[in-house]
This record gives sequence, C-alpha cells and structure tokens, in this order.
Amino acid sequence: MAFLSKIPFSIIVLALCLFLFFSLLQPIHSLSTVAISENSDQTLVCAVTPSPSDRQLSHLNCTSFPRGITSFPRGIQIPMSPLNSSISGIVAGNGFVCAVRSQTSPSIMGCWRFSPAAVYPKEEWPYKRIYHGLPIDDLSAGNSHICGITSGGLECWQWEEFNSTIPDFQNFTSLAVGGDFVCGLSELGNIKCLTRPENNNNNTVNGHEPSGNYSVIAAGFRHACAILVDNGSLQCWGDKAGENPPEGEFTTLALGENRSCAMRPNGTVTCWGENNFGLPERLSSTYFIGIEAKQSVFCGIKSYDFSLLCWGNDIFENLNFTVLDNVVPGPCRGACPCTPLPGCGSFCSQGQMICEPCASKSSPIPPPTKSLPIPPPPSQRTTGHGGGGWNRKMVAFLVVGCVGSVSLLAVCCFLFFRYCNVRGCRVHDSGPLDMEANTRPQPPPAAAPAPVLEKKLSHLVSMGNGSHLEEFPLHLLLKATNNFWDDHKTGTGSFGSVYHAILDDGREVAIKRAETMAASSQGGATKRQQDDKDNAFVSELEFLSRLNHKNLVKLLGYCEESDELILVYEYMRNGTLHDHLHNLEGSPLMSWPARIKVALDAARGIEYLHVYAVPQIIHRDIKSSNILLDDTWNAKVSDFGLSLMSPQDEVSHLSLRAAGTVGYMDPEYYRLQQLTPKSDVYSFGVVLLEILSGYKAIHQNEYGMPRNVVDFLAPYIIQEEIHRVLDPKVPPPTPFEIEAVAYVGYIAVDCVMPEGRHRPTISEIVNSLERALAACSPPSPQLSRSTTGSITEIGNSLERAQAAGSPPPPSGPPPSPQLCRSTTGSST
Repeated sequence: MAFLSKIPFSIIVLALCLFLFFSLLQPIHSLSTVAISENSDQTLVCAVTPSPSDRQLSHLNCTSFPRGITSFPRGIQIPMSPLNSSISGIVAGNGFVCAVRSQTSPSIMGCWRFSPAAVYPKEEWPYKRIYHGLPIDDLSAGNSHICGITSGGLECWQWEEFNSTIPDFQNFTSLAVGGDFVCGLSELGNIKCLTRPENNNNNTVNGHEPSGNYSVIAAGFRHACAILVDNGSLQCWGDKAGENPPEGEFTTLALGENRSCAMRPNGTVTCWGENNFGLPERLSSTYFIGIEAKQSVFCGIKSYDFSLLCWGNDIFENLNFTVLDNVVPGPCRGACPCTPLPGCGSFCSQGQMICEPCASKSSPIPPPTKSLPIPPPPSQRTTGHGGGGWNRKMVAFLVVGCVGSVSLLAVCCFLFFRYCNVRGCRVHDSGPLDMEANTRPQPPPAAAPAPVLEKKLSHLVSMGNGSHLEEFPLHLLLKATNNFWDDHKTGTGSFGSVYHAILDDGREVAIKRAETMAASSQGGATKRQQDDKDNAFVSELEFLSRLNHKNLVKLLGYCEESDELILVYEYMRNGTLHDHLHNLEGSPLMSWPARIKVALDAARGIEYLHVYAVPQIIHRDIKSSNILLDDTWNAKVSDFGLSLMSPQDEVSHLSLRAAGTVGYMDPEYYRLQQLTPKSDVYSFGVVLLEILSGYKAIHQNEYGMPRNVVDFLAPYIIQEEIHRVLDPKVPPPTPFEIEAVAYVGYIAVDCVMPEGRHRPTISEIVNSLERALAACSPPSPQLSRSTTGSITEIGNSLERAQAAGSPPPPSGPPPSPQLCRSTTGSST
C-alpha cells in the first residue's frame, strides 16, 4: 500500500481516463420507452409517460385502436396495474406488454397479458412479475419471445432454447429479437446471431451476419439490420432485407415484418420495404427522437414536444393525430456516450439524463426540442465545437494518448510486481493489535439481496412450478392487514410473523411476512440470521409451489416488493395443534378418536413429502405448532422454511448444520449432523407423545426443572403404564379406545428410538395409525400382540384408578423395548 502511494497521480488519472473512454465507446443500451402489439383485431400502443403527481416518476400508458371503431379518434385508454416504481423500458408482443423497473439492482420486470381476440379490454389486465434479479441493461421482444442482457449474460423468457448459459452471448451489450432468432452486439461491435436448432436450415439471419464494427442493431420478423460505427451506413441481411435499403448516415433503426425504417442524425426518418413501403408524405418533414416498430406498425417520438405519432397500417394511414402526449423519450442514465438530450431534466432524477443517438460524423442540427429544464452537464464530459460529439481528430488524439498511457501503466505494474517479489507486499493491513476499536476498519455495508432471491425466485415463478401462484400487490396486503397491525397477528413462522386477513374479494387468508434486519450495524451473526430468513422464504415458496396434498397447507401466492418478502396461504380457521393441546380450555379435540385422526392426517402429509414428492423432501421442523387445523378439523402440515430435498439414493444422507426446534430435533441428527427422513419420524414421535399426554415437548417437572417429554413418557409406555400419563383433560378412553391409545403409545416409542435405523418409516406409521383409528369403534381389529400384555387389564386398572382418585399400580412385567418396537414393524 505504501508503494502504491508513490505512483504518480497523473498515471492514475490517465488510467481512469482510459477506462472512461473505452466505456463511452461501448454501444449504448437500447431500452425503449415505446412498445407496439398488433394482431388481426387491434393495435395496442404503449409508452412510458411521466407520473401526473411527480414528473420524475414514470408509469405505463397504453392505448388500443380496435379495427372498425372510428368513434374514438385517440383510441381507448387501457387501465393498468401500477408497478409502484419508475419504469425505464418496455417491450410488447402478441398478447403481452412488459415493463422493466429502473436499471438499479435488483431489476424487476412484470408483464400484463391480454387476449389477442378481444377488441378492447373492459377491465384491468392481470399483472405478473417474471423477473427479479441483476440489472437489465438491454431488452428486446419479438412476437412471442423476450430477451434481455444482464451482467450475467443473455436471459430469455418464453424461449427455453436461449438462456444465460450460452457462452456466445456472455460479453454482449446490445441485442435484438426477431421471429425465431436473436442477434447481439459484442463489446467490440461484432454481430452474432442464434436461432432455434430446428430452424437452422431455413433461417437466413443466423450464419449470414456481416463483418465489421457496429453501434446499433435491430431485428424484424425475418431480417436484421445494423449501423456501422465508421460511417453510420446500413447493413441488412435476411429475408426481404435487400429491398433497396437507403444510403447515407443513420443513428436509429426500427424493423417490422418485411419493412424497415431508419432515423438520420438530423431526426428525419426514411422507410423502405415490401410493396414499396415508405414513410407517409405527411411525416416527411417531421423530426423524431426515437422510433419503434412491430409487424406493420411504426411509431416515433417527435423531437419538438415528445408526442407519439404512428404509421404503417390502415388505422393510421390517413390520420395525423397524436397517439400519446408527453412520452418519456428514453431511459434515464448516469452518463451519455455522445450528447445528452436537451429538455430531459423534467423526466430524470438529479444527475441523470436521457441520451441522444450517436452520430458518426457532423450532421445537420435538428430543430430545437420542447423547452424544458436542461440538466447540468456531467462533470466528466467536455463538449466540443458545435454541439459536443467526438470528431475524428479528437478520437485519434485520445487513442494515441491512451496507448502511451497503457504502455506506461504496464511498466509501472511490472515494477510493482518486481517490488512485491523482492520486498513483499501486504494487500490488507488491519493495523496493530492495540489499535483503538473506533479506528479499526468498519465492516462493509450490507450486501444486496442474496442471489437466491435475485434469480431463483424469478425463474421459479415465471416458467416453473410457481406459474399457478398469484402475485399479490403490496398495497392490497397492507390494506387487508391495516399496515400489519398487531391485532391481525396470529403467530410466528420460520422466517417471520403470520397475520390473518380478508382480501377485497372476500377470501380469508394467512399472510406470512418476513422480518428484515439491518445487518450492517449488527455484525455477522445478524447477517447470518437474515440470510437464513431469506433462504427460508425461498425454500417455502419453492416447495409449496410444487406440492399439492390435502394434508399440506396450500400456498396461494406471494409478494416480493419494496424489500418485503410475503407468502399468502389458505387460512386455517382452527389454529395450531399446539394451541389445542396446551392453551385452549374448551378445545373440541377432547376425545381420543379426534386426536388420533389429527395424528393420522399429519402423518399422511409427511408421507407425501417422504414418499411421493420427487425429489423427496425432509421437513426438518415437524412440531405441534406446525400442524394446522382447518374449519372441518382436518390437520395439515405447514412451515417449509427449513425443508430440504433429500438425495435420490436411499443410502446417502445430507451432512449440514443441524436445524429445527429444541425438544423435537432428532438427537442423532444433532449429534452426527446427518439428516435422513427418520429425523422427521423422530419429531413426529414427539408430537404423538404430546397428543397422548398433553405435556409440551420441553416442560417443567414438579421441581420446576426442564424435562423432555420423551425421557418422561417412554418408560411408562414401555412398562405398559400409559394410563399414568394420559392427558387428564380428555375423558377416560373406552375399552375400545384404550386399546387404540396404547397402540399409539407403542408407535410413539418406536418413533423416538435413539438410532434412526430402529425407527419405522412414515408409511408404516400411517398404516398403524389407520388401524388405531379403526379400533376406536367396535368391532375393532386386534392391535395388541401377546407380548404387549393385557390391554383389558390396563383399561380396568385405569378405570379403577380414576374412580379412586389415585394412580393404579403397574400390572404385569414390562415388555422389552425390542418387542415394543416390533409392534409397528420397525427393525430390531
């Protein structure tokens, strides 16, 4: 570090200038603020417009033009759900329009779907978020597909063939999507196109890319065009691309189906294509800032007043009206490679600007734009003569200077490494050990949301198992819970609090809200806790989105907005089994058949996880408070925040940090850090002991000391003295019920055996509980074996004890634990 301080400041400045220069030479990202969707019945035009309340916030504004309806010369306004944040770019295709929330991290993209057959919508379109992750730098859509470029590479939706794993698109900065192909520009301006494998033989775009360096690329349905960096000329290829493309210099492109338009540096537009397609005469002297196309429709933003004009099909053929007013002319950015757009100050936050398209050489100056506040020029950019673009002499001078700077920097790096090899260098120095605490380096600020929240969530919900889930807007949940008021709070789950709410449509739901913490000020332990909560949220969403069983709580949807992580479930009116066992005085679960049925329901839910889910799921947190009861007293397993997928082979196990609830956690799992389905079996055995005794998993004995229910009850059950520990709140079991209750006791003891290999499987437990429930009503099946002693004598002894008010003496010699284990078929 001392050596670095001796490097001349001029070298550092030159290196930074070099970095900035090459950064500014990158092709500008082409997020569009105009999108078009055309079908046989209507043309939909959408644009980003300023918010009426705050011009520096933007929202989506759409207008539909149904064919055959002439009484609405300006179209029909479409009601749209808000994104609750400013929009930086939009795309559209057949039956959808999508919007991207700002280019900050994380980016969010949501889509509205509509029926192409509908003349115009009579109600608000349904909104669904399809992406939440790394910032989207560029976005393009064909008729059916959507693709974007992030720092992770190419990302596509509704197009499984193309994704971020394609190496050819890892270093691309701009892209264009056609009918069945996608093309991109690399950092050096080279073009690469990809197409569906089955269409390679019939495709005229992929494999026909022109060579050279390009700054802009656009795609139509079957052809593509690009603009050369050197002179701004056009290069087109593909089907119908050779129909007399114009000559000259261009800055922007818009391609449709067998037709194209390009904008010159002065803002005028030229069109060409099939059937002598051209720009309408009425627009020949109109100056534009940007243009967009889809199929036969083209639209442009006027440079004078930022209004939107369209042309191309019969709806707009003879009309000269404004489609939308005051359209945001482009995405707001921190810096521009060429010239910032005058008059964009009212659309962007302080320090940001909207960029004009770059021209390769001096061009006629377009007419002035609408008079609006102009943002201050960025401090790192100096304007040149006549308006500020880079001319050829400036570029040549700067290139020569930068090459010299690179050479000097290389020499300095060589000397630096030689110095480190000889003297040794410390990259990090935390200071002497006696340094004052307040002078030590501070911990870094809290990191952005974990990658598991940035990518896994969006992929799950958009294309995978979560497609049936509903994305609830945050304002709806805030309204339903009165801003998460404590009066609505019903309990806590693995990652947050649970609230009861009634939605506007009358649905009664349970809302689980994650609790966030300021990790930067609390140290590493709090950061780990927050990561655990984030992982629990995604785990529960992932598991419940692909599970469907009558004994598992149903997940209705989710909300991930404004740093809130929320899951919405069906409401379980009768609460938790834990409350009915330990907290409620007048619970209906005051009969042994009712309690055995609840145990059987829960076992069936766990059996679905262990046996029928693919891959197998281990819950890891089975306990009475995670078994919920609906309005008909059916039990359902809930809270999958700690769940894990088991390995596919039955022999292997998961080795990881133990997690669960004290009193229910498998001691073998805790001791060996090895998780198997038998860990859930142990936890369920503790629940069975709770059901039988009414004691909590960890409770106080008569001396006020904590005691484990397993250590307390198992010896009584093994000695056939279960009558000593049955819940006194429940009426004495009948002769038929005492046989079933004792049998459930044997099952529970088998479940809590110290070694997992001695415990029964969950399917064996389900079968045993089914027999126990059937035995509660005559004629009952024979449950006991000859080795278990006289159940009738146990029942008689229990009745005598309850009549006399004192516990009865044990009857008969206790059976061995091995014989008790055999009652449920487990291994000896």
